[in-house]
Formats: sequence, C-alpha cells, structure tokens
Amino acid sequence: MTKLQVRAFLYQLGCFAILFISARYLVEMYTGLTGLWVPFTAFVVGTILSPKFKALRTQDGEKLYMKWIFIKEVKEIG
Repeated sequence: MTKLQVRAFLYQLGCFAILFISARYLVEMYTGLTGLWVPFTAFVVGTILSPKFKALRTQDGEKLYMKWIFIKEVKEIG
C-alpha cells in the first residue's frame, strides 16, 4: 500500500467512526430500539453518510479523491 492509500483508509475509518458513534448515541437516546438493533442501525447510517476516499494514479502522480453523498462532484484532496 502506498502512503496515499493508507491515508485514504485512515480518513475513511475516522469519518465512519465519528458518524457511527454519533449515530449510535442518537439512536440509543431518541428511539425505542434495543439490543443489536442500536449498533446495526448506527452501522447502516454511518456507512451511508460517511465520505468515500480513494487514492488514484493519474498522469500527474498519485492523488487523493473524496466522494460524498452531500457533494455532487468528486473532490481532489491535497
């Protein structure tokens, strides 16, 4: 794995973790779900809402890109 691929993985993991923890808290506090439904619902919400990061090789070298459900176009990062 290249340096940018590792960075993309860590960005994706961090964003998912933040959304999963917040969704789990909100589901637990404001819905009547119990048991395994709480983490399962938080997992689905975190998976859908988290941005996707990808390192691609281009003619200019390797670049990091992000796609998110709230942004229409693919965005180049650093």
